[in-house]
Formats: sequence, structure tokens, C-alpha cells
Amino acid sequence: MVKYFLTSMALLATLATSPAFSQEVKMDRMMSLTGHGVVHVVPDMAMINVGVVSSAESARVALDANTKAMTKLMADLKAAQIDEKDIATSNFSVNPRFDYGQSGGQPPKLVGYDVSNTVTVTVRKIDGLGALLDKAVSSGSNQINGISFSVSKPEAAMDQARILAVADAKHKAQVLSDASGIVLGKIVAITENTATAEPPMMYGRAKAMAADAAPVPIAQGTQVISVDVNINWEIK
Repeated sequence: MVKYFLTSMALLATLATSPAFSQEVKMDRMMSLTGHGVVHVVPDMAMINVGVVSSAESARVALDANTKAMTKLMADLKAAQIDEKDIATSNFSVNPRFDYGQSGGQPPKLVGYDVSNTVTVTVRKIDGLGALLDKAVSSGSNQINGISFSVSKPEAAMDQARILAVADAKHKAQVLSDASGIVLGKIVAITENTATAEPPMMYGRAKAMAADAAPVPIAQGTQVISVDVNINWEIK
């Protein structure tokens, strides 16, 4: 037993002094930093949710009125040069409407039905968005659930954000290495995280407008495209 123990210890000592074993257990010395890059881009596309809510005493009458209004709305959208593929139904519902003000502990009274039909429209000519919203309301739309903006081709802005993020990480590394007296070696790893912050969506129910009303004022603002990169350097 003693002989076996001594042999095992000798074997471990041999492995510990071997180059291969030392390389495996050697702790790599690295500096890891995150760089942040931000680019502001003016959106050139918008998505709007427009629709019609119709109310009547019966579901049939409400549906017929809604169908008529939506047919006109969709025809007017196409006449405004919105491609058919950029118009998609996003919500359709038929709901009973109750009067909850009954006295004497009476159950709610059914007073009618509401029919809602909404389409999501992709607007690729954003300079005409205000006029399109005005036209939609004039065509019978009484519900606008949201407007969101986007960039159709964000690749160039993403690349610029990547360049800024890498430059930011390198700047931090240079400052820290100069301050601490360490010498940086080659970059051994880079990872990336991207994010796009859209302008807030606008919500609300539209009100009827006169046919000659001024176009709806629209401000698309800017969209923030950001990239974070994590870079690992060897420390010599």
C-alpha cells in the first residue's frame, strides 16, 4: 500500500511538471470590457392600425354597417397607393353591449352589439402619412389603435453602431491599461448585443373630420439603434 501511494505521488509530480499539464491548468489573464455604440436614424416607414367600430341593437345590423364602412375604407386605402400586401386584418370582434345601471339588483340588460374590424397598414411613403390618416377618418374609420415607426434598411446604421461600440471598448481598454500599467495582447473574443428603440406608439379613437380638413400633423422623431460589444483581451 505504501509503495502504491509513493508511485501515485511520483506520477502526479511528473504530470504537474510536464508542459501539457501546466498549459491545461494555467489560468488565462484577460481584460473584458463592454463598448456601447448608438446611432439615431429618422424612420422612413410607419405601421398604423385603423378600423371601424359599429354599434346597433342587433349583431346583424351592426355587422352590415361595419362591413359597408370597412369595404369603403379599404378601397380608399388602395386608392391612396397602399399596396394590397400592406393591408392586413389584425382584429375582428362582435361583442354584446350591456347596461349595468339596472336598479333593484336586476341583472345587466342587453342593449345592443358592437362590431369592430381593424386592419394594420404599412405605410412606405411616410411623408404622406398625415394625409392618409385624414383620408382614413374621412372614409369612415373611427378607431386608430396605434402608430409605430421603423427604418426599412437599418443595416448601415447597425454597422456604424458596431464601429462606435468597438471604438468605445478599445478606448476604455487603453485608459485602463495605461492607468494600471498592464500590457494588452491580442483580442481573443468578441460578442455582440443589438437593440432598436422605436418611438412610442400613439393610441386613440379618431373623430369624424370634414373632407377638406388639414392633414394630420405627424412627427416621426428618430429611432435609436444601439449595439453593445463585449471584447476580451489577453494580458501579456
